[in-house]
Amino acid sequence: MNCPFCVHQESKVVDSRPTDEGQAIRRRRECIACGKRFTTYEKVEELPLIVVKKGGNREAFNRNKVLNGIIRACEKRPVALSKIEHIVEEIEKHLYNSMEKEITTELIGRLVMDRVKDLDEVAYVRFASVYREFKDINTFMDELMKLLKDKKD
Repeated sequence: MNCPFCVHQESKVVDSRPTDEGQAIRRRRECIACGKRFTTYEKVEELPLIVVKKGGNREAFNRNKVLNGIIRACEKRPVALSKIEHIVEEIEKHLYNSMEKEITTELIGRLVMDRVKDLDEVAYVRFASVYREFKDINTFMDELMKLLKDKKD
């Protein structure tokens, strides 16, 4: 880190503390050459996730869209908001840890469905009906049959 006063390349850390609710570290430094003090901030660099939609459009990942979709599916169901938020955190963590720069809505949908299935079966069917765009009662029944078969196994 170059000193902002004399541009010397060496400094020592005098004080270090977390800031922004633990999202960054504030470091108070002292230049070895001139003795002046300055402050630096260190935080994790987040790569933006780009979502590739079915039509080929691209937009930035928005965790609130995932959260709202699950909340809608769980409407009037005995599911705690904390469980929904935990699922969204898991999905977001999975996506960022994949190190992919672009992700598809198909992948996000599958991740949501896998987790909602274990959370609440009615919410799962609701989410699946929107995500898989059920065209008629037969496709709806096919999904219900798969759910019942999985439950028996």
